[in-house]
Amino acid sequence: MKKLLLALLVLAAQQAWAQHGTPETLFGSGKPKSIGGYGMATTKFTSIDDNLGVIVGAQGGVFLNKKWMLGVAGYALANNISMPVVNTGAYKEYLNFWYTGLVAEYVHNSDKLVHWNVGTLIGGGGVGRRSKWHDDFDDEDFSDGSGLFIAEPFANLELNITKFLRLDIGASYRYIQGSSTVGITDGKLSGPSLQVGLKAGKF
Repeated sequence: MKKLLLALLVLAAQQAWAQHGTPETLFGSGKPKSIGGYGMATTKFTSIDDNLGVIVGAQGGVFLNKKWMLGVAGYALANNISMPVVNTGAYKEYLNFWYTGLVAEYVHNSDKLVHWNVGTLIGGGGVGRRSKWHDDFDDEDFSDGSGLFIAEPFANLELNITKFLRLDIGASYRYIQGSSTVGITDGKLSGPSLQVGLKAGKF
């Protein structure tokens, strides 16, 4: 009986040590964590120099352990925002604005019907003037361009529509630094946005 009890204690100690010494990792020994991925098309509504701006784009990346998304994103201004004409001979000039960057996102309780996520985009982009010479459908020239730095934190409420489809509604804030285009300051490009996005992928 004593030998049996001693054998059970030794076996239990070995199992406990094995569990303690084998951490869960993405690769190698141990139970692998969940790895998925998704893409999201997004539309943002914002104010740029007291004008309504519609910014469209997409982001995508890998989804780790149903909590963290690491990926990339890119966005561009989709509508016409008039700029004061500074180039001689130009008929109309509009704002040209785009940016791209790396994205990190944390998703809380991903499997819940309604949950939330927060994250940030850090990257760069460009701003300049887009000239129209003949009519609103004839783009002729891009001028006075400059590069910029952007940091854009965001927060969303997220609804699980199906197993592979989710709806995000939330807000973000663009922090812009570095624009040197005449009449287009960092302050005019910086500001909050309301956003809606549709995610598709493996969650």
